[in-house]
Amino acid sequence: QLQLVESGGGLVQAGGSLRLSCTLSRGTFSTYGMGWLRRAPGQEREELAKINRNGGATVYADSVKGRFTISRDNAKNTVYLQMNTLKPEDTAVYYCAASPANIPAQISDYKYWGQGTQVTVSS
Repeated sequence: QLQLVESGGGLVQAGGSLRLSCTLSRGTFSTYGMGWLRRAPGQEREELAKINRNGGATVYADSVKGRFTISRDNAKNTVYLQMNTLKPEDTAVYYCAASPANIPAQISDYKYWGQGTQVTVSS
């Protein structure tokens, strides 16, 4: 039973921006560390960004550092991914996920997953 609902994916030109949102519908949002991950065609899942329970600590993959920003609003039970300066190689299905850990140490620490949203960047 999924407890996460995503929105904000779509088609954008290279150099453009998108903002993804993910809302937890059950449970206590503030008890979960949150992450954004993606899977491109023919590739394994890649963890892009994660944020701890109170939003005070973040970690980014080298592929998105300086371009993507993860944030959360615990009052809205929502985590966001602001994506700027998008490139064609960012094209993938993007997922949000929740972990009981303050900051998940590995992908298997994520216990709840959204259904994914497609992001396509054209050149």
